[in-house]
Amino acid sequence: MSDQATLETELDTYRERVSKPLIRLFRTYGLGEGRWLALGLVASALAYGSILVTPLVLGTTIDAVFTGEGTYALPLVPGAWLPTEPTAQFWLSATVIGVALAGGALLQWVRGVAMNFFAHGVMYTIRTDAYEKMQRLDMTFFDNKETGEVMSILNNDISNLEVFFDNALGDSVRIGVIVVGITAALLYTNWQLALLTLGAVPLLVAFTWWFVRVIEPRYAAVRSTIGDLNTRIENGLSGIELVKTASTEEYENGRVRGVSRSVFDAQMDVLKLSYFYRPGMELITGAALLATFVVGGLWVFSGPSLFFSGELTTGDFVVFMLLTQRLTGPMAQLSSIVDWYENAKASAKRICGLLDVPVGIRDAPNAVPLEDVAGRLVYDDVRFGYEDGVPVLDGVDFDVEPGETIALVGATGAGKSTVAKLLLRLYDVDDGTIRVDGHDVRDVRVSDLREAIGYVSQDTFLFDGTVAENIRYGHFDASDDEVWEAADAAEAHEFIRELTEGYQTRVGERGVKLSGGQRQRIALARAILQDPAIILLDEATASVDTETEYLIQRSLEELTTERTTVAIAHRLSTIKDADTILALKDGRIVERGTHEELLATDGLYADLWGVQTGEIDDLPEAFVDTITHGPTDGER
Repeated sequence: MSDQATLETELDTYRERVSKPLIRLFRTYGLGEGRWLALGLVASALAYGSILVTPLVLGTTIDAVFTGEGTYALPLVPGAWLPTEPTAQFWLSATVIGVALAGGALLQWVRGVAMNFFAHGVMYTIRTDAYEKMQRLDMTFFDNKETGEVMSILNNDISNLEVFFDNALGDSVRIGVIVVGITAALLYTNWQLALLTLGAVPLLVAFTWWFVRVIEPRYAAVRSTIGDLNTRIENGLSGIELVKTASTEEYENGRVRGVSRSVFDAQMDVLKLSYFYRPGMELITGAALLATFVVGGLWVFSGPSLFFSGELTTGDFVVFMLLTQRLTGPMAQLSSIVDWYENAKASAKRICGLLDVPVGIRDAPNAVPLEDVAGRLVYDDVRFGYEDGVPVLDGVDFDVEPGETIALVGATGAGKSTVAKLLLRLYDVDDGTIRVDGHDVRDVRVSDLREAIGYVSQDTFLFDGTVAENIRYGHFDASDDEVWEAADAAEAHEFIRELTEGYQTRVGERGVKLSGGQRQRIALARAILQDPAIILLDEATASVDTETEYLIQRSLEELTTERTTVAIAHRLSTIKDADTILALKDGRIVERGTHEELLATDGLYADLWGVQTGEIDDLPEAFVDTITHGPTDGER
């Protein structure tokens, strides 16, 4: 199974288990910002309720003041409070309309501020929680990672939620207030004509229900293809050096074009349906407006027809036309709300899926602190595989006394780096036990364990920041003097001083502005600054020249004095003075002893040494390449 398929299976498994994702996220994150939501919804209801004032006031003013067809009356206002003189009635109407317009504008501002505080507050909390959860996920998750997929969740999907919580909720209230208010006003004005006008509502509801059913899987496809596109772009940018040196720009462009086409096709599937839905909604509401205009207009100047009865005044007809017109826009905008809802629902499932991925490497319920570490290590019949049925370590046993140095050697893929990663609890053993000072590493606090171990990996990583920030990483309160001393001990001080801005020089993303050897020395300085009880060196000098390697080895001798050290090496000259050397083959320890003892056995270690020193030159080329070159990206 490919890495991509493995990741998709893992995330999809938890994603498909999610029920009512938007409700779940609202309960978890929205209730904490409920005061802003309540203020926004109340302001929204009042703001959009105020738009009903103008048509109603205009209708009664036309009938009472201009045509004399009716009595001056305002809804919810006792008649005794209203003036009887036409001029006073006119100015009262103008005042009420002005106040409604001004109040509506102020309420819209309150609504906008409150809803944005709510939406962005929810978005902030979800994003930080999702990122914190990602930080806690096991290395098995990242072994199969698609960085673009995770980035899509942390950025695009959470932004979709922000749009939904800000716009969709507010607009849903607006449409609800307008529909209910206009329905009540139309029924109050003339219930017979209102039934004709509102006859479109069931059609609109049925049309919307159909649209939601059809559009939902298409939005899920859009979110998935965008994740694939982000992954492809991220991979291309991360590997830009390889792309250029291999002259594969056109190949990468073709891969991005292919994924981009998938995004285009998925988005067009959504848009084609959306652009069918929106005109359909406008057609239905427009037909209701036209029917109201025709029937109401004939009623005004020629009396009721069909099953209608009674009188329809000019003012009432104006009210119907104004209110029906104002009903058309919100009902047609249901399509946008459905779009936001379906987009947010698909995004919420992806977010919840990420939040639901279980974390295996965590503190035990009664985890004990690991303090005053002496550094005694025990590997007791350790067995481990990254995939079921594919063992990487098979019965590894060894002890290391405090202050001793043990070295692991072997061909690429023998399992050397895996031994180191299990000590750090980047993974947990499948069987057997690893102990530090007599404590099973699974029983102590993970943070204590990792703080006790200084790890220098073969794949040196630097953050995009200054040299000083990268050395200080993990020990952020270290003084400048302490940083300089650590760099000096790692033979890095001199080259750092020669950089453009010294310790304040920015190293670029992943440290691309520095050479491999410079990056490795900065990583070593970081470990020295940590001052750990246990040193874990995974090819710590793999990327440096011979002269620099000699200088670093001299620093390592001082660093490892009286510290337990586990050193993994392909360059055997760097570990020949170790107290014990373990030779691994196919996940098993096949030889152990000192340098001299292993040479005397004339086994695997002796062959490795002979190849590197030139004493053996007749081994198969593939074997020579395996044991003489540094580890590949797939080394475990």
